Amino acid sequence: MSKLFIPYMLMHKNIPVVEISLDVASGAIAFIGAVKEIAHVPVGIPVRKQTIDRSALNEWWRGRTIPESRLGIQDALMKLHRPNTQLLAEKCLGLSLSDQYWICPVDSELSWEQVNFFENLFSKDVGDILFGEDKCGSNIDLMSPDNTTDGWLKKRWLVFDGKRYLLKGGSGATCQEPYNEVLASRICERLGIPHVVYTLMTDPDLEKMDAFPYSMCEDFITPDTELISAWYIMQTEKKPNHVSVYRHYLNCCEKLGVPGVREVVDRMIVLDYLIVNEDRHQNNFGIIRRADTLEYVGAAPIYDSGTSLWFDWPTAMIYAGTKAICKPFKSSHEEQIKLVTDFTWLDFSALAGIDEELKGIVKGSMFVDEARCNALCKALKGRVRMLEKMVLSARHTIFFENMQSDVIRDTAYRGKR
Repeated sequence: MSKLFIPYMLMHKNIPVVEISLDVASGAIAFIGAVKEIAHVPVGIPVRKQTIDRSALNEWWRGRTIPESRLGIQDALMKLHRPNTQLLAEKCLGLSLSDQYWICPVDSELSWEQVNFFENLFSKDVGDILFGEDKCGSNIDLMSPDNTTDGWLKKRWLVFDGKRYLLKGGSGATCQEPYNEVLASRICERLGIPHVVYTLMTDPDLEKMDAFPYSMCEDFITPDTELISAWYIMQTEKKPNHVSVYRHYLNCCEKLGVPGVREVVDRMIVLDYLIVNEDRHQNNFGIIRRADTLEYVGAAPIYDSGTSLWFDWPTAMIYAGTKAICKPFKSSHEEQIKLVTDFTWLDFSALAGIDEELKGIVKGSMFVDEARCNALCKALKGRVRMLEKMVLSARHTIFFENMQSDVIRDTAYRGKR
């Protein structure tokens, strides 16, 4: 093999999937060999005549890396002496805390048990640099899951008491996303929606946290499970033109034998309506699979709800009836909520005082001032009233999906911010 390319075996835990070669200069997949275990090829990646579609696999590989849109990533790459984030992924063998795929150097005797981040400690260096610290380049240890964590906000993984936690910051002048994550988590708790629990990071002992807010959540993936995004679930079948994105996702899950998806998706749509989520793209919800048996467990709990509650809107423009961007099934929340046909589970009394809970979450914030807090609380109460009125007026009885008009108004979003 030329020195311009490095041969690896794409592994699924300890199962060899396919031999690949990475370009030394770019970190992209340059060559792909014959598939060894077709059942363990990443979900949604086409395989024809025992050969994986290289373009699709490269897209999947890029999706494992820090996006170029990540806040502060160019400065971090300069400190890490790497021209792009794909080369960072190669330095940690592509290991992630979201699934069990990795790349093993050809002829190496490394095992998944020796290297995985679920059971082995990892370097803090990359996370420190992503959070603005200066480190000596020659001593930087790049073996870190921070290399394979997507999203546009500043984030890193930490270990507390043997558990893996994701720490994530905010953006702009209000740094509002961490507060929103906590509020969404509290709403889910009140309504009995399966969700990831988020808390605000207030530990003063963490170095250089300053006064900036950070949300923190425990990894909901284990050494035995993995997260598969809705985008890749929907690549398992070709979508007919007459079928909506919403229906196509449910159909794909049904064909794969994933239980209970519609109930969770509909609850996600209700949550996103209430918090005016602007970025529920197809890579921040999905399903969970057992890595060893390939058994589909069910829908993933609700996570990544920070880009909501008018997070980047001027205070004067925050009100309940705002026509905000909507994803993933429709371009407006007013249309998307119509996909939900059963509200019998929704207990509005459980949302009493949710505005006061939001006020408590942002209390003492240096970024969300009193005027903004009051506007957010008033608008959130308004969203609850709007949905309650919609349900109580029985208009939801005509929300059953009209396939033709649904497809005409359809919008599908894969992108990640």
